[in-house]
This record gives sequence, structure tokens and C-alpha cells, in this order.
Amino acid sequence: MMNSQKSFINDNEKGELYLVPTPIGNLEDITFRALNILKEVDAIAAEDTRQTRKLCNHFQIETPVFSYHEHNKEVSGTRILDMMMDGKRVALVSDAGMPTISDPGSELVKQVLSLNAKVIPLPGANAALTALIASGISPQPFYFFGFLDRHKKEKKKQLEQLKSMRDTLIFYESPHRLKDTLNLMYEYFGNRMICLSRELTKKFEEFIRGTLEEVIKWSEENEIRGEFCIIIEGNTNEEIDDPDNIWWNTLGLAEHVEHYIENGLKAKDAIKQVAVDREMAKRDVYQAYHINEK
Repeated sequence: MMNSQKSFINDNEKGELYLVPTPIGNLEDITFRALNILKEVDAIAAEDTRQTRKLCNHFQIETPVFSYHEHNKEVSGTRILDMMMDGKRVALVSDAGMPTISDPGSELVKQVLSLNAKVIPLPGANAALTALIASGISPQPFYFFGFLDRHKKEKKKQLEQLKSMRDTLIFYESPHRLKDTLNLMYEYFGNRMICLSRELTKKFEEFIRGTLEEVIKWSEENEIRGEFCIIIEGNTNEEIDDPDNIWWNTLGLAEHVEHYIENGLKAKDAIKQVAVDREMAKRDVYQAYHINEK
């Protein structure tokens, strides 16, 4: 159902959910408006209450804080929805940066909107864009992916689906999975330009820029610490636009599907990808593949 929200006109008895970005490192990056909202709302729903209380104590914010995260989202979500029905104002914050990006906040936004209550976003700190603009890699167009799957098989599927994209790609990665991810990126993407960033806005902020080969070598020779943001250039191979040079041009439909299955995709996902590659209807690929199978 269509909904028109006028954020700052008092035309609704329901509550308001504020999406409040918090600093990704340097506390001075919080905005005046964010501080005012955190002081004025009835409660703060936080991904990690310990982290948020440190922030509140630093800025002398006395608003009650309670947890809302992946493991208690049903119970805490119900609590927030009840507050919306009572006309309360709640601020949602993540550990750092924009809420809803890598936390269950997006689900809460949908639930609040279903009540016809207001969802009001604030601008502020974001690790992905901060890393992107300093990467030295074209900032637009870009595609934000976030965290790749932890399991190698699923991660390979994701990289297979991303390898032909021309957009600059943005990922988040943990320190203990970085080496594996870089090596898989080299396997699927080739030797592209890449920028790693860590400890953004903090004292030990660091950028590692170079080719994938060079950055893989760096990862093998240095201690890997901190959460990373990965910026990697899109596919610049001009041949992918030339019909005579498309890699699957000599393959039949069934062989094309089998190629993706051999690289880890399930049959239905392989069929979907072939349909995208060939700009065909998925049902036509499905029928051709299964008829051939028989």
C-alpha cells in the first residue's frame, strides 16, 4: 500500500523511529543533530548496549538504552512496536555507522512502517563511503555488497555472480577471513586494483592500495588487525561487451548451466544466471536445460 510520510508535520498519533548514525571511530564525527535526538527520544535501541552507553556517557546522554540485535529482535522488536503505538520516539543505533546496513534494523523499519508510524533517517558516518572516496578507485557507479558469506562454497557463488559487474565493488571483511577472501577474489576477479582500509577515522587509520597480487603479498607479510573495508574496481574487460568474445558464446544452453553448477551454484541459481547472461526468460532456459538432461 502506498504511503506518503511528511516527517516533520505533526499529523500522526503514532510514534517515530529515528535512524541515528554513530561514529565509526572518532567521536567528534557525531553530528549536533544526532546528539540532540539521542537526548530527546524516549529510548535508544542499540545493537550493543555497552558500546552505546560509552557513547552516551561521553556526551552526557541520560536516555534509557536497551538492546535490539539479531538474537533478540523478535522480543525487542515487539517492544519498539508497542512504543510506536503509544506515540513514543525511539532512536535506533548500531555499533558504529549507519543502522540497518549490517544489522537487523531493516526488518524493524518495515515493521514500523506497517503501523503507519514514521521512520526518520539522519545523515552521518558510514565506513563504506568513507573508504570509497579515498580509495583512488572510481567512486561511481558503485555496488555495495557488505559481508560475503562465511562459508567458502557460498562465497565462491557470490564472487562468481559479481565478477562481470563493471561497478566498483564494496565489501566488509573481518581480519581472520581477509586472506582467504583476497585469494578467492584473485581467482574470480583477476588482478584488479584494490584498496583495503582499516581503523577508519582512528589513530591507526591505514589504507593499502595496489593490485590484488600486491595486496595479497602484503597480507602474507603483515599482521592483520581490525575490521576491513574492501574497495575493488569493477570488470574493465572490454571483451565482455563484444558478442563475438563472450566466454560462453560457444556453449550450448545446457553446457552454460553446467558451467555454473560446477562452480558451486545450485541448478536453479545457475539457470537464473544463464537467463541473465543471455537475456532470456528463465522458464525458457529451465525448459531447454531439463529437456536436454532427459
